[in-house]
Amino acid sequence: MQGETVPAKRFARLSSALRASFGLVVDVALPQLCPTCREPVHGAGLCSACWSKLSFIAPPYCERLGIPFPFDGGPGLLSMEAIADPPAYNRARAAVRYDDIARKLVHALKYGDRLDLAPAMGRWMARAGRELLADSDAIVPVPLHWRRQWARRFNQSALLAEIIAKASGRMVAHGALKRVKATPQQVGLDKSERAHNVQGAFRVPAHGKAEVAGRKLLLVDDVLTSGATVDACSRALLRAGAASVDVLVFARVVAGKRPPI
Repeated sequence: MQGETVPAKRFARLSSALRASFGLVVDVALPQLCPTCREPVHGAGLCSACWSKLSFIAPPYCERLGIPFPFDGGPGLLSMEAIADPPAYNRARAAVRYDDIARKLVHALKYGDRLDLAPAMGRWMARAGRELLADSDAIVPVPLHWRRQWARRFNQSALLAEIIAKASGRMVAHGALKRVKATPQQVGLDKSERAHNVQGAFRVPAHGKAEVAGRKLLLVDDVLTSGATVDACSRALLRAGAASVDVLVFARVVAGKRPPI
């Protein structure tokens, strides 16, 4: 650069070298760890061994619930669960099965402050839900009660929804749904207990009705277990005038082999 003295150039080079050295020291002293096995990794994400164990969900699956089938029986097939107990929402899709690797990813994001995992998880969700995103007008994250969000400092579903919105060009309707009841954790409850636990827990506030009425909405959450939470959210949105509700989650519980019906 013209006008720059030799000492100034030397100082700039020295500063750059010191910054690089400091970054190397930090990387060595505090290496990024795989969120599932705690082995050092380069950058955010999983190590190669854990990545190979992550179970992505792909067709064939139930058209309604997104439950994977062991073989392809043709388009439009439904699972026994979808026929026996159809949900309030239209369709559900998930990026991965909720196995040991997925569980550790979710827990690292929610409870371990591993926000660096959210971009990859959100992109996987956007890919799994591209058909639903194409049909949606807006994305609605499953809300936390204000006390739980204050304790956790962020809503993981809202964080994932923002990443999916950026990947798909959709907007996030943050004010469309509110959790008005502080419910106990769903862990350890059976399906009927989970449904009772979230009964009346969600509501569309007056200021959120304009974001809901007549619109096709995509509800986003991290995990789908029994479906009680997303079903309760869907019913609240539909009561407020939503045209339809689909569901997109990072991981869903899949129990055993499910033949198509």
